[in-house]
Amino acid sequence: MFNSNRPKWLPPEGKMEETEKESMKSASEEISKQFKTLINSQDLESLKQLQNLILGRLQDSNAVLSHFNEYSEHCFAEVSADFSRNTRLLKSMKSDLDYIFQKLRSMKAKITSTYPDALPDNTTIQAFDQRPDLEMPQ
Repeated sequence: MFNSNRPKWLPPEGKMEETEKESMKSASEEISKQFKTLINSQDLESLKQLQNLILGRLQDSNAVLSHFNEYSEHCFAEVSADFSRNTRLLKSMKSDLDYIFQKLRSMKAKITSTYPDALPDNTTIQAFDQRPDLEMPQ
């Protein structure tokens, strides 16, 4: 291709690209030769062996973890239905107990308003009830 802006002393574009490629290739070869002289081949071989050993260990660990994940998934599938059923049962029991205690509080309030002396106050409750409080740490 003819480019009017290109100086005449530069080689044509196609020749310049080939020259650049050849110089880059020779520079790359020279750098790789110099790197090879910097590294001891025995050290390089021992590094390769260590990397292969680490790779084997990581593959073994990966296999163990995969097996564990499959086992955990299987166990979870077995107990998931029971867990859901028991959760629903506990929620139902809680709502039933809340209702029962609400009724008991309202009955106690009615009895206390009708018969003020029928239920003991806090001081006499402590005298009657000598059981330890299980909810409070000792």
